[in-house]
Amino acid sequence: MKKYWILAASISIMGSFQACKDNSNKQNLTQEVFFTKEGELSLIRAANDSVVVKLDIEIADNDYETQTGLMYRKSMQDNRGMLFIFPNEQVRAFYMKNTEFALDIIFLDTEQKIVSIQQNAKPLDPTSLPSDGPAKYVLEVNAGLIEQWGIGPGDRMEFQKN
Repeated sequence: MKKYWILAASISIMGSFQACKDNSNKQNLTQEVFFTKEGELSLIRAANDSVVVKLDIEIADNDYETQTGLMYRKSMQDNRGMLFIFPNEQVRAFYMKNTEFALDIIFLDTEQKIVSIQQNAKPLDPTSLPSDGPAKYVLEVNAGLIEQWGIGPGDRMEFQKN
């Protein structure tokens, strides 16, 4: 019986050493996420009520989707964007942690009018990028497109879910 207890204690101690082993060289691998079209969105110039661009959009409207956003993706086509829909309007702040490509971030109010824009947000940057006013919607598109399209605060969007 004494041999049994010694064997059990030895196995337990060896298991403890294994559990304490340094795993710092292990990589956390995250599988790339791909675009899923969930709707269509138009950006509209307020001055003449004209459609500037139409985009296919992916919609983030629950906690997991709004926290993850475009993280873990390598790129996005210029005719696509991600629309975040929040339950209320408030000042919002986004960051680029784990987002591997630059973005323009457009903040919109409950009337779907642009409140403010953060242009050329840098990939993998944890810096907070706040809106200049309360926003219910946030649209992320590839960096540089806002300048190319010539849109700004006061312009608006319209969208439809599939």
